[in-house]
Amino acid sequence: MEQSNRLSTDIAGIAMETPVLTASGTFGFGEEFADFVSLRRLGAVMVKGTTLKPRRGNDGVRMAETPMGMLNSIGLENPGVEFFLQTILPRLAPYGMNVIVNISGSSADEYGELAKRLDVPGVAGIELNVSCPNVKEGGILFGTSPDAVALVVRAVKANTKKPVILKLSPNVTDIVPIAQAAEKAGADALSLINTLLGMEIDIHTRRPVLGNITGGLSGPAVKPVALRLVWQTARAVHIPVIGMGGIMTADDAIAFFLAGASAVAVGTANFVDPAITEKIIQGIEAYLIRYQVAHIQELVGKLEA
Repeated sequence: MEQSNRLSTDIAGIAMETPVLTASGTFGFGEEFADFVSLRRLGAVMVKGTTLKPRRGNDGVRMAETPMGMLNSIGLENPGVEFFLQTILPRLAPYGMNVIVNISGSSADEYGELAKRLDVPGVAGIELNVSCPNVKEGGILFGTSPDAVALVVRAVKANTKKPVILKLSPNVTDIVPIAQAAEKAGADALSLINTLLGMEIDIHTRRPVLGNITGGLSGPAVKPVALRLVWQTARAVHIPVIGMGGIMTADDAIAFFLAGASAVAVGTANFVDPAITEKIIQGIEAYLIRYQVAHIQELVGKLEA
């Protein structure tokens, strides 16, 4: 069986040549990696977080290495949705890749407005970053409340015909009610996990390493947590799950499929090796051949526990 047939998949109506995507914030807008990988062969590129207005991001140090991981506190720096639509999106068209736009807002109305503006040709889908504060509710993080998540999903679904993917935060007591609320509200797929909240301290200056004090932890250190949350979520919903969190190799990716993910997204590994997604795709193909698996979807949720 040809590789394209063996690995091709469909997530929420988005036809993908392979089930390997790139996680938002780790792959720019995709064009930056065109010299290293075939962008067409990626399931999709989840472009960096986009907001209604341009944002300059956080001050001070924004990234720091940790044992087996990385902390980041970028602060959603981006040129804003209008610049994306007018300047960046047209540049991406020749690459023939699926573009999924990650969006952030401070109210459900902002998410809805972003979705409305992005309901255009060239955008394959929308990913909702709900790890941000709801200013109308006193700063509560959208992603920690089933009701708030449902509110955002409904606002977005009312303003777009594109597939809507909700990105779940791991910084919650129980992820299942939140995932189920998103599904009930109309989300077409879920992606998880977003980063874990962490911090690092310089013991010589006695100051936090990051300018924002805390930041999001990603990389190999979070993989066991991500696997557990993907496994829990996939068993509780009926929509596709895109697994991410510490995927550095094809073996890591395969573990996520077995846990219940229908596709995977590679994040921090892109900083280590800009060609890593190609290598992971090749490794998955080799695994399928070795174990005589006809199609990648035959692995999904096949954990024998």
